[in-house]
Amino acid sequence: MADGDLVEPPSAVAAVQAQKVPTWHLHRRLYDWVLSWAESRHSGWALFIMSFAESSFFPIPPDVLLMPLVLGSRRKWFRFALMCSLASVLGGIAGYIIGLTVWESIHETVYSMHIPGINAENFDKAGTWYAKYDIWLVAAAGFTPLPYKVITISAGMFKINFLTFVIASALSRAARFFLVAALMGLIGPTVKPFIDKYFNLLCILFMVLLIGGFAALKHLG
Repeated sequence: MADGDLVEPPSAVAAVQAQKVPTWHLHRRLYDWVLSWAESRHSGWALFIMSFAESSFFPIPPDVLLMPLVLGSRRKWFRFALMCSLASVLGGIAGYIIGLTVWESIHETVYSMHIPGINAENFDKAGTWYAKYDIWLVAAAGFTPLPYKVITISAGMFKINFLTFVIASALSRAARFFLVAALMGLIGPTVKPFIDKYFNLLCILFMVLLIGGFAALKHLG
């Protein structure tokens, strides 16, 4: 296999996992494939590419690869978080451009591919959410389990202000990935099982507290 080839990572662990997971569990098999890149010498590039792709079409969040990479080299947590954040925002911009320019002509084909989270129902919901919450929706999706790829594409579809879209994406994506990387780097492996189990709940709780704090400040003002 040539250097830089991101098709079949050499991982005995991944091969064993793939044998244990039924072939119809495609999402789980893809999850294991992403995780296997933590063992590759090209793991940094894999993290960057997957973070970029997840913002517009790839179904597995980059946290899956970010956490083991930081655990394997804890002093590099800041570097990995920065790579992940930058790539994700660039991918979000790509998603915005897709929504702004070509989505109308390709959406039926994309729906037929059955990518998790990418469906007509979710895009209809995104339109309703944008009407109510505007750029807050981008910030929430950037940090929480909301489907960020749907939000980036629909932001272009509904012509959300590009600058505020980029700012909200940058702040929310960086907050998420730096939080995960810092916990992995500073606390270490003892916190990983807790994050694996409760990460989505923690993200939602953080956003509730954040929005509640802004609402309280507005009320007090």
